[in-house]
Amino acid sequence: MAGISLERVKKRFGDSLVLDELSLEVHDREFVVLLGPSGCGKSTVLRLIAGLEDPTEGTVNIGERDVSRVAPGERDVAMVFQNYALYPHMSVRRNVEFPLRCRRVPRRERGALVAEAAEALDVGRVLERRPAQLSGGQRQRVALARAIVCRPSAFLLDEPLSNLDATLRTQIRGRLVELQRQLETTMVYVTHDQVEAMTMGDRIAVIDHGCVQQIGPPQEVYDRPATVFVAQFLGSPPMNCVPGELVTDDVGRQAVSVAGGVVTLSDEVGAIAIGAPERDVIVGIRPEGVQRDPTGAVATTVVGVELLGSERHVSCRLDDGSMMTVREESDGAVPAAGEVARLAVEAAGIHLFDAASGARIGP
Repeated sequence: MAGISLERVKKRFGDSLVLDELSLEVHDREFVVLLGPSGCGKSTVLRLIAGLEDPTEGTVNIGERDVSRVAPGERDVAMVFQNYALYPHMSVRRNVEFPLRCRRVPRRERGALVAEAAEALDVGRVLERRPAQLSGGQRQRVALARAIVCRPSAFLLDEPLSNLDATLRTQIRGRLVELQRQLETTMVYVTHDQVEAMTMGDRIAVIDHGCVQQIGPPQEVYDRPATVFVAQFLGSPPMNCVPGELVTDDVGRQAVSVAGGVVTLSDEVGAIAIGAPERDVIVGIRPEGVQRDPTGAVATTVVGVELLGSERHVSCRLDDGSMMTVREESDGAVPAAGEVARLAVEAAGIHLFDAASGARIGP
């Protein structure tokens, strides 16, 4: 097995810059998830590692070897695609053993390796069928079996669960995590689904416009987002981010002014504001850190309510048109659109970002 690193990689397609000096290190036997919106460059990163694309600048390393100009077949990696990429005219058995045939593995050894991979992915009963005779979940498991059969240095997975229904996604998600631990292998997994990222990765790398915005353990990235983009991309509903200004409240404490009210800061966050009065900021607060309260500091108007069974999301508009979402339990009367709602904000849950750059302010 081996780690993977990309160093100051740029990738252009014609005049379009897709990756801009992107650097990333994946440790040996680590499960790293590349998370970001469509078109951000995350699949291009995977293709560069696999050798399906060459970097315009920078280097790609697998283990201690620079593979930037090494052919895909010589990199000892396996890739699983979103559309499975199975050969329709071959049986499941022939699909799984195909990479072994390419490596000229003897027939007896091939049979043992195929049986082992099929058992690991629970496709042993369908080895003689063709892909068209399988369900979507079975096809994906066959694609995974084909990837693991050669025990490569690293596995690269490009949104492999996006074509499956919610129940199958949950099942195979858990199986993938279990498989990675059993094989003790390096995995790089691309997705735009934050649930997959939060539940699967040892670390997640949030990518936007070809740059890594933040990389770290999932809970750390959620708790302390490095930029406004990360704050709003990770979380469902996403973090509320509204314009604000650092001020001092009526009794001399550090506070932040937003449209509709002034919120006093905690000692930790308030320390950031000392010496920086009237600084424009973006105020971030998770929906679970906001409550409707008649004595709340911020005046808003209810715009709409999403009813989700055990909880509901109340959308509120501030005086300047910016929005805040309140996540609350579904007990009590449902607020009506147009109703005035005062919001209480948990001071300890406030995040501050620079208004110009979007970068996090403070720890």
